[in-house]
Amino acid sequence: MKKKASNQNSKLLEYERPRQSVLRFSPTAWAKFVFFRDCGETEISGFGISDPDDLLYVTDFQTIKQDATIASISLDDQSIADFFDAQVDAGRKPEQFFRLWLHSHPGDSPTPSSTDEATFARVFGKSDWAVMCVVAQEGKTYARLRFNVGPGGEVLIPVCVDYSMPFGPSEKEAWKAEYKANIKTCTWSHGLVYDDDILGDAKDADNSDYCLPQDIIDQLEEMEPAEREAVLDELAVRSDLWSSEEEEVFYD
Repeated sequence: MKKKASNQNSKLLEYERPRQSVLRFSPTAWAKFVFFRDCGETEISGFGISDPDDLLYVTDFQTIKQDATIASISLDDQSIADFFDAQVDAGRKPEQFFRLWLHSHPGDSPTPSSTDEATFARVFGKSDWAVMCVVAQEGKTYARLRFNVGPGGEVLIPVCVDYSMPFGPSEKEAWKAEYKANIKTCTWSHGLVYDDDILGDAKDADNSDYCLPQDIIDQLEEMEPAEREAVLDELAVRSDLWSSEEEEVFYD
């Protein structure tokens, strides 16, 4: 027996059994997501815009300004605020644009990293529900629906493209412009960004005590995507592998 939806947010409760909970993409939204994934060699991140009557149906994929590396994404705080305001001005409610976190992995594995898990918990931990979806370079997908209300809980859900729904054409030129405006490719060094436009004179500072040596970064960039992802996951949880001195290491 279906539970009666008492408000807009509770429409998600109509998906009573895990087998009925499927993260569905319109062909156009999926094409845009994959287009962004394949534009470069870094991760990319964005938000799914969902149908007000079907909150697990993604009708659009939208990005905001971010620093992207082969292993991480750093979203611009002001851009998040601007995105939120723009969506509200467009008449959407948060459950339509700030519940589906979509991002890519350059490697073959879509399994969330420890950093992904920390971001998901920090950013969406206070939402009544949220989905983390990862698409790997080779097409494998991962999606997890988490409920943070009542007793809470989470379940893995399938990902599919729904060709039965109406959809529009691709807009590659507009997508290219959005990618160029929002995705800033940076060198990865355990959360530090080395980019002339961001650091200016600070790029010449001696960071040898708390970042990966350049030779290791070069080796990472030469690895196959799956091998690189495995190494980066190990580095994320074992600072002793990259800290050359026995000292307390601080990082974001």
